[in-house]
Amino acid sequence: MGDSQFLFWQFQELYFKNLSKRNKQIMEKNGNNRKLRVCVATCNRADYSKLAPIMFGIKTEPEFFELDVVVLGSHLIDDYGNTYRMIEQDDFDINTRLHTIVRGEDEAAMVESVGLALVKLPDVLNRLKPDIMIVHGDRFDALALATSAALMNIRILHIEGGEVSGTIDDSIRHAITKLAHYHVCCTRSAEQHLISMCEDHDRILLAGCPSYDKLLSAKNKDYMSIIRMWLGDDVKSKDYIVALQHPVTTDIKHSIKMFELTLDALISFNKRTLVLFPNIDAGSKEMVRVMRKKGIEHHPNFRAVKHVPFDQFIQLVAHAGCMIGNSSCGVREVGAFGTPVINLGTRQIGRETGENVLHVRDADTQDKILQALHLQFGKQYPCSKIYGDGNAVPRILKFLKSIDLQEPLQKKFCFPPVKENISQDIDHILETLSALAVDLGGTNLRVAIVSMKGEIVKKYTQFNPKTYEERINLILQMCVEAAAEAVKLNCRILGVGISTGGRVNPREGIVLHSTKLIQEWNSVDLRTPLSDTLHLPVWVDNDGNCAALAERKFGQGKGLENFVTLITGTGIGGGIIHQHELIHGSSFCAAELGHLVVSLDGPDCSCGSHGCIEAYASGMALQREAKKLHDEDLLLVEGMSVPKDEAVGALHLIQAAKLGNAKAQSILRTAGTALGLGVVNILHTMNPSLVILSGVLASHYIHIVKDIIRQQALSSVQDVDVVVSDLVDPALLGAASMVLDYTTRRIY
Repeated sequence: MGDSQFLFWQFQELYFKNLSKRNKQIMEKNGNNRKLRVCVATCNRADYSKLAPIMFGIKTEPEFFELDVVVLGSHLIDDYGNTYRMIEQDDFDINTRLHTIVRGEDEAAMVESVGLALVKLPDVLNRLKPDIMIVHGDRFDALALATSAALMNIRILHIEGGEVSGTIDDSIRHAITKLAHYHVCCTRSAEQHLISMCEDHDRILLAGCPSYDKLLSAKNKDYMSIIRMWLGDDVKSKDYIVALQHPVTTDIKHSIKMFELTLDALISFNKRTLVLFPNIDAGSKEMVRVMRKKGIEHHPNFRAVKHVPFDQFIQLVAHAGCMIGNSSCGVREVGAFGTPVINLGTRQIGRETGENVLHVRDADTQDKILQALHLQFGKQYPCSKIYGDGNAVPRILKFLKSIDLQEPLQKKFCFPPVKENISQDIDHILETLSALAVDLGGTNLRVAIVSMKGEIVKKYTQFNPKTYEERINLILQMCVEAAAEAVKLNCRILGVGISTGGRVNPREGIVLHSTKLIQEWNSVDLRTPLSDTLHLPVWVDNDGNCAALAERKFGQGKGLENFVTLITGTGIGGGIIHQHELIHGSSFCAAELGHLVVSLDGPDCSCGSHGCIEAYASGMALQREAKKLHDEDLLLVEGMSVPKDEAVGALHLIQAAKLGNAKAQSILRTAGTALGLGVVNILHTMNPSLVILSGVLASHYIHIVKDIIRQQALSSVQDVDVVVSDLVDPALLGAASMVLDYTTRRIY
């Protein structure tokens, strides 16, 4: 496990120490003798592998819990192995068996199965009267369970919400999330997805995957006897394949074709292969026909089975030479052993995976799959713990104990703050959807009305006051005036976006620490006063981040997955777009690119360090050098003059260089070199597909930066393009894009 993962799970343990104190208070509130009645409903072999560890945990604490087990779905069908028997073998009492599957294995049969479950479940739930129902995953049976429990006012704990796979399962999973009262997720990304879906953070537990509690303690058991039982006496460890492929209900014909190609490739590859029958989704019957057409059940290299007990299945995939198919098990559980996996098609396209997974998104012939088998078979990858550390069940049990049954049953959603809803009418339809953009610079304060297309409809500029009180009053005054003017201009303001220097917490709308250019601007809540005054949602971010957002929506970064923006102005800033998303960092300090150190003995920087890019290439740095030359009468050349009432600045240095001043040219070359070295460091660290230089100095540095890249960068990144931004007001456009993206597509 990496250091970051280790520290993260350590942090989780500290969280649970605090949670245990709350548990005692809740037990007293619920009544010390009151056990929590938990209903666990399992629909198939896959969800039981995740639910069984939780059920065992509940069973070991009878003083706290009463367990009711409901079995339905494909567990009770002979064609799928009558897998309810493994639940009995695990010594669980099955309170209720519900036959809910309508045979047919097509889309209509799935819908009818959901309807049949909805008809049968109310009697069961009325009889059991559970305090809470545990539902797993994204199957259509689970949707029926969650719907029944929600409508009957039974609390729902959803396991593995927030994940992304790529088929109809996503829609079902997220629908169950909206019905569930409590959530147990497996990864940090899943947790963030749940929060983005407006779920209450206090009701989300990041526990890891329950099946990992078994996986991480299973590999040292006697496995050869299991391998021989399922694959034959002559098979060795790491010399066989496990294949598990299911239909994709949103594209059944294509998934059947992929399965046919997979079997052809496995026949050609000529290794002993254990093939598990597909699940009960629409299209499974056709997949079984394909298996039989190709004679898989009688082929000497194949063993076709309906079901393998999970404990034995763990051993089989842990010691396989490769696993192939589109089961979530391949991209989730198998990573714990470092077994190579070939993931086929789109069924798991959005899942987080370890480096052991090779994706084959599409194939017209068996050749691509066969090549993947040659690449993967027999390899051993590092074990991945993306989905857990083996301690999920203790966390889940503590979470269950923390549930306060006295709390209101009605769940609440954590929507972004919106002060006022405006009814839809013809005037609003005819209006131009726009944002109010605010740019807080070191010298000027600017407010603009920006349309959805990035057009600045109107702009207002004032000098930025020196004190907090004057500044906040001026911002409010300018925004109120701009909002009133927007009505006359037939612009509908959707929200306010603010770009400011310094370190910003965009979640709370607070300026944490400002640059020295903006005084009295630390720990400033910008969102609240503006939102209260204008009755509009407000977004706040750092000016460098806003420049990157502007490029993503309106500029040369549009459509790119990864790029970096560098602002060259009074200071040096930047923003990083990675996988289409803006990177803020753990303490909102990402992309402080101006403070990359390019020299250990360079000039002092405003940040307190020395040798930073900003100390060489910013407008302030050039102004400092210009003043030195001017004081020594070395700045002005023929054709130049500086009025007595005008301060010497960076533009005078640039003018002198253009007119042939060798010392000015040397200073600009040094500044450009420092910036170029910084860009090289960015290329080596982030490997973006594009670097955009923005700001008033960008055009003066571009050629020097490209020369430094050619001289200093690794050959693998020398082809990365570096361009000058063509946006006139990136700070204002970036501030506007926060509003326009979030209120229309919610991607910020």
